[in-house]
Amino acid sequence: MAAPALVTTRLDDSMVKRHDEAVDRMLKQQVTDPASPLCGGYADETGLYHAGTGAGLADGFLAAWACSQSKYYHAPLMMERALLAIAFLKRYQHEDGTIDLLVTNFHSTPDLGFTVHSAAAAAWIARAAGAKEASAALEPFLKKAGDALSTGGVHTPNHRWVVCEALAMLNELNPDPRYVKRANQWLFEGIDIDADGQFNERSTTIYNTVTDKALLVTALKLNKPELLDPVRKNLQSMLYLLHPDGEVVTEISNRQDQYNRAGMERYWLPLRYLAILDNNGQLAELTRRVEEKAGSLSAYLRYPLLSKPLPASQPLPDNFHKLMPVLEIARTRRGPVSATFMMGGNSRFFTMRRGKCVVEALRFSSAFFGKGQFKPTKWEQVDGGYRMTEHLDGPYYQPLDPPRKVDVRDYHNVRLDRPQSNVQRLDYTVFVKETNGSFRIEIEAKGTDHVPLTVEVTLRENVKIDGVAPVGKGPSMYLLKDGYATASVGADTIRFGPGFAANQYVEVRGAEPRLQGQTVYMTGFTPFKKVLEFSAPA
Repeated sequence: MAAPALVTTRLDDSMVKRHDEAVDRMLKQQVTDPASPLCGGYADETGLYHAGTGAGLADGFLAAWACSQSKYYHAPLMMERALLAIAFLKRYQHEDGTIDLLVTNFHSTPDLGFTVHSAAAAAWIARAAGAKEASAALEPFLKKAGDALSTGGVHTPNHRWVVCEALAMLNELNPDPRYVKRANQWLFEGIDIDADGQFNERSTTIYNTVTDKALLVTALKLNKPELLDPVRKNLQSMLYLLHPDGEVVTEISNRQDQYNRAGMERYWLPLRYLAILDNNGQLAELTRRVEEKAGSLSAYLRYPLLSKPLPASQPLPDNFHKLMPVLEIARTRRGPVSATFMMGGNSRFFTMRRGKCVVEALRFSSAFFGKGQFKPTKWEQVDGGYRMTEHLDGPYYQPLDPPRKVDVRDYHNVRLDRPQSNVQRLDYTVFVKETNGSFRIEIEAKGTDHVPLTVEVTLRENVKIDGVAPVGKGPSMYLLKDGYATASVGADTIRFGPGFAANQYVEVRGAEPRLQGQTVYMTGFTPFKKVLEFSAPA
């Protein structure tokens, strides 16, 4: 195959400078002792040395070596360190072509796929820039990787597309019908995107970004433009899952980024590419917001389209109420006010923020048999809002009939065989409604009487709270006895209440653990019916 052409368009100087600063850090981290088996790699925060770090270092060093604007352009040190990284990478590749992700996966095809993304990028740059020694050094790793990726399996939905991206990149470097055949096998299953524009894992800050990038690269390398459509759909969905400061809604995630705090930086490559390709002003605006932290020198060198100017920005959606029924959420933006109703089994059924003042969660739980944490099991759209419900039973159990001996190890296994009696019941209903950025939330619990119930409002650590009194044994725990609480960060304010306090039993048995941050409690007994209001005064 002919050598690829390196992009020579002048790049943004600040982006190149950021890459050089990253290289400075990599040089300090990389092990250079030739007597060490870890030579060429670097440790993560736990002291583990992952094979994939070698590929990342090689890509970073070779991008700097090949870029005429870099202070490391054609610096011998870059080639020396890249070769060390490649040697490390090859040492930690198994004979079957796979690698390990030491925190969880061993002889792993998908983690090999992630690593090939960087290794193949490094090889592409090496070929394009005439770095023959680095290119030759990478070939054995890539060959064995291609063998493994052509036959190996995966764990999670996004792994399929990770592998397809790796195979597409390998095929571009060294065409092989096995690579295309295997990618087509995975792609034949269909892309796992729902009607609300989210992929199966709903991972808004990690695996969405992995999938978008994988589908974009696979589309380009294997000439499959139809794969760009789910990327467009996901990026469009994300426009409605952003808070005013650019933080992403992560409550919907089914993966490890649930409730994490992050922005759109990891979406940079598909954002910029499709903003330019589609002349999309909203994607261009998002790109401009994240590019200072997220631009990749390696990607700029490899994809000519990225060097073209972004189209003019168009405003992002910031005044809407949007139901996403597949995700079972509703999102509201009213300028600086952002809120989410979570209706599909999430105990944090309401979150809200105005600017930097953040309500992380509204939850409630009763002491009903140690299982009274409200998690809606049904919901419907009614009267301009949403009704969520859950039903709980609390039975007692009779002797087995006919009687039989019960082994001590089988007590819980046979409980379903026992007749039930004295069954207690509790029905939860929550109605939520938004009006011009203010929220009315009605909570009702009825059935068994005199069950203690606690409502909790969790706010971020930096929020100042007025109108509350200390309660409980831990720090940052407060009781709203009556009236309204005012939460503020600078000029950003949220007012909520009215409060109520029938007792001080704030951490009821069986409730989920208290969340990180500050918690304001309100307490009562069943039958229970209260209305809370959340507003954000201008």
